[in-house]
Amino acid sequence: MNGLRQRSRRPGRAPRGQRGIALLVAILLVALGTIIAAAVAYENALSARRGTATYAFDQALLIAQGAEALAAYGLRQIRQNDKDHTYPGQGWAKPIGPIEVVPGVMLEASLEDLQGRFNLNNLVKNDTTADPVQLQAFTLLLAMAGVETKWAGYIVDWIDGNITPSVPDGAEDSVYMGQTPPYRTANRYLTSVSELLALPGFGRDRYLKLAPYVTALPFDTPVNLCTAPALVLDAYLGHQDFSSDADSLAKNRASAPGCFPTQRDYEAAFADPKLLAEVRPKIAQVSSYFRLTSFITIGSAEFNLYSLLYQDQSSVRPILRSFTPD
Repeated sequence: MNGLRQRSRRPGRAPRGQRGIALLVAILLVALGTIIAAAVAYENALSARRGTATYAFDQALLIAQGAEALAAYGLRQIRQNDKDHTYPGQGWAKPIGPIEVVPGVMLEASLEDLQGRFNLNNLVKNDTTADPVQLQAFTLLLAMAGVETKWAGYIVDWIDGNITPSVPDGAEDSVYMGQTPPYRTANRYLTSVSELLALPGFGRDRYLKLAPYVTALPFDTPVNLCTAPALVLDAYLGHQDFSSDADSLAKNRASAPGCFPTQRDYEAAFADPKLLAEVRPKIAQVSSYFRLTSFITIGSAEFNLYSLLYQDQSSVRPILRSFTPD
């Protein structure tokens, strides 16, 4: 019987259990090969995508630099024609585009006079003490913008070089070290308006209310009356005047052949001669700092570049570039 059982097995054929293991190994090898092939294809596609994105980014940056050169040329021409005034009627404030620079590449650009805004760095003088005239104007600006006036003291403490909180409102390291995570006050001039978000509890809503009226420029940069919004004009006046009818201000500027309001007309609106004498050195009718916003579209990709342009008597040059407005 044993002999018959041995003869009944087919010669050269593996047992059934071994055949199952071999099949499983083959399936695993096929799956592994598929995974490797898919990974190689994905990496190749990703590398091609990165290369395309890098090329598009470089192309967008070159186009934005071309927009800077175009803006610089226009500003130089305007300064040559009128070196004492900067106002929207000169044409620099008119947006450009969208225009097709090359096939498939679109450009939109616009210029803004940043000296039309309140310069937060003017709140603190070089000796790190608060400027009372600027502080008074900014406090009124906060109130008119719908933001609590206590934040004026917080901003002064953020900029000044001492560690003594302002009275009655202010905050120094003792407050900021209690935040999560803890940090310290900058104790230097602002480089971006977005630093306001570092103030404890300031928040996005207050920032959006105040951001259109403030900027961060070098200390002692004057406000341009010809481009300042109504709230900024009234902040230095000490009372509401232009902001009572902001539409009228816009219409007058659109129809005026030059700067509106002129410095003479603006000074005539002051009720306090002493305040006028203190404000006079802090206002002007010409600007040196402009922000160029360049929006470039390449296919389905979009790029933004914000360039801070500085204009002196002979040239215009970018001094700061950013991919965010503030």
